[in-house]
Amino acid sequence: MYSLWFFVAGWFQKLLNPRISSSTQRDQKVKATTSLSYKPPSPEAAPSRAQKPPSALSSQQRWRRKYDLLVCHSLADSDAEEAIRLVSFLEASPRGLRCFLWQRDVCPGGAVFTEFCQAVHESHLQALLITPHFLQEEWCMYMMHQALAEGPMSSRLIPLIWNLSHAEYPPELRFYVYINLSRNADRGYSLINKTVLMRLEDLVKTERTFDSRSGIGGEGGSRGDGPASNDGRPRRDAASAEKRRGGGMKR
Repeated sequence: MYSLWFFVAGWFQKLLNPRISSSTQRDQKVKATTSLSYKPPSPEAAPSRAQKPPSALSSQQRWRRKYDLLVCHSLADSDAEEAIRLVSFLEASPRGLRCFLWQRDVCPGGAVFTEFCQAVHESHLQALLITPHFLQEEWCMYMMHQALAEGPMSSRLIPLIWNLSHAEYPPELRFYVYINLSRNADRGYSLINKTVLMRLEDLVKTERTFDSRSGIGGEGGSRGDGPASNDGRPRRDAASAEKRRGGGMKR
């Protein structure tokens, strides 16, 4: 009887031991995997380096105008909200552009048309947020023609379409490539920022080319025969002058 009891107890013990050992092994594997996969953040991790702003943002050519970009939009609330989102993106760090937004930057009591026309001349580029509301407002069309008066070769106009089909695109702007904000607004914002920076860089390159051709600065200012005299005429080197005199005597 006792032998039968010991046999049954031993059989149950053998049956339970593999289950206990296997569950223990699973727990150990889970703990090992968890300890390997989890890596606590290092407090000494070096912070990412701040991007250096483009050199065009600190150029003298940029500060000759008050604004980098003027944004023109309709009076509709949806258009105004989209314009505010665009300006907030462009003015935020690290971009730091200077934008003109008429509902924010127009002087109280000033005439809207006068303030806007002045802002056009004080801006490097003008962005038109063209929407169905924009095309229905007379003052928006007037502002569009004011921006077009600069001429297509000035490269100062950036058409933006939002909730507008290609068929509704104004024929006056058919020679300008537009940016479609309806497809991907974030990508469009980045493209606008890139366009403004390219414009500022072109201004710097153009002035450098003009200075090199006109002989301003660098080696261009020393192309004369010698240092200038009191009357503004260049002094000739004494040796070259003596040589010329000697040459004259041999004739």
